Amino acid sequence: MAKPATDPRAAREAYYRRIAEQHLTPLWEVLAALVPEQPQSPCLPAIWRYQALRPWLMESGRLISAQEAVRRVLILENPGMPGSSAVTQSLYAGLQLILPGEVAPSHRHTQSALRLIVEGSGAYTAVEGERALMHPGDFIITPSWTWHDHGNEASGPVVWLDGLDIPLVRFLDCGFSENYPQASQPVARPDGDALARYGNNLLPVDYEPSSPSSPVFAYPYVRTRESLALLPRNDAPHPAHGHKMQFINPATGGHAMPTMAAFVQLLPAGFAGVGYRSTDATVFHVVEGSGSALIGDVALDFAARDTFVVPAWSAYRLRAQAECVLFSFSDRPVQRAAGLWREQTLAA
Repeated sequence: MAKPATDPRAAREAYYRRIAEQHLTPLWEVLAALVPEQPQSPCLPAIWRYQALRPWLMESGRLISAQEAVRRVLILENPGMPGSSAVTQSLYAGLQLILPGEVAPSHRHTQSALRLIVEGSGAYTAVEGERALMHPGDFIITPSWTWHDHGNEASGPVVWLDGLDIPLVRFLDCGFSENYPQASQPVARPDGDALARYGNNLLPVDYEPSSPSSPVFAYPYVRTRESLALLPRNDAPHPAHGHKMQFINPATGGHAMPTMAAFVQLLPAGFAGVGYRSTDATVFHVVEGSGSALIGDVALDFAARDTFVVPAWSAYRLRAQAECVLFSFSDRPVQRAAGLWREQTLAA
């Protein structure tokens, strides 16, 4: 056995080099980083201003077709995690463009996806044989391992925000994908069929869920906006969130998908929220209105169609100039299922 060096630090470094040959490392050197006192995320507060990035998105439409690209998307990559293709540690976000006459070919994958329509009307998403026409503000999901394609039969471009659990699935090493034999899947059910069957506080008597995701895949903004408009008549706004609702699976009352939660909130004109933080890093998209978010010591002014991200356990405050509607999504269902989720409303 080698004699210990006189200098303890040198002895330890020599020891670390020897055990490294056996693919071993000392926990005590990394314990504080592995088990921190509170979340220490590389994710940074960031905003993507739609009016600034829209020209880049439209230029991509001149450079590559939807068929060639499979999905013509500009990824919203968090500036604290370059090269990760991620907006948070567990979530991916991007802006997708489809031009008139194009079809983004049908495929399926284990990653779950959500879409919030940003600009344009008349394109469609098809999920498992049913199409849903897109309108600004509509919330659409494509659950894990469901066939889906997109097409634009309208006269102008259509853009939507994509949210997927790609980083989470990548971390778990359980990603699979498959292409459909044709660009478009056959239409097997009329438009609105799923919403009629499952979206009116009704279920078929023989309904047996085949998936933990919602049987409704399109949540029209016109319905969402009606609900939001009614809330201020009877309820005072939450001090941090204003009037906030979550999109649910109507068959269970739970989240629309098992890995991602989606929310919508109305901030009255002049709203000045108190501080709030939670362990689920959250991506916000401005559907209507304008305002600001103070995330830690980072102040971000936002307008309609902008997208911003709040890192995990970062305190933030929302303010609205004109009445404002925010859509948001996070990995909250995963954290709650694991018993990890925390939240805190801070003093005014």
